[in-house]
Amino acid sequence: MCLGIPGKVVEATGDDFMRTGKVDFDGIVKEVSLAYVPEVEVGDYVIVHVGFAITQLDEASAHETLALLRQLDVIDEELDPAVAL
Repeated sequence: MCLGIPGKVVEATGDDFMRTGKVDFDGIVKEVSLAYVPEVEVGDYVIVHVGFAITQLDEASAHETLALLRQLDVIDEELDPAVAL
């Protein structure tokens, strides 16, 4: 399953359809396209899916989403058949 992951924009360069930036995903920084969200600025939070920032969200929502995704990882580990053996 491919999920959109929230991250914080730490760098933005270019303009319009050539706009790119670096997004911090809880300590992991990746370069992404910001073409779909040209209004975002450094310090804003975005949802990134397959290398594209697809929407902007507020900081509280970003942290809440990250917490829920972390919980899913715990659940996935508990449901792993190899762990149950």
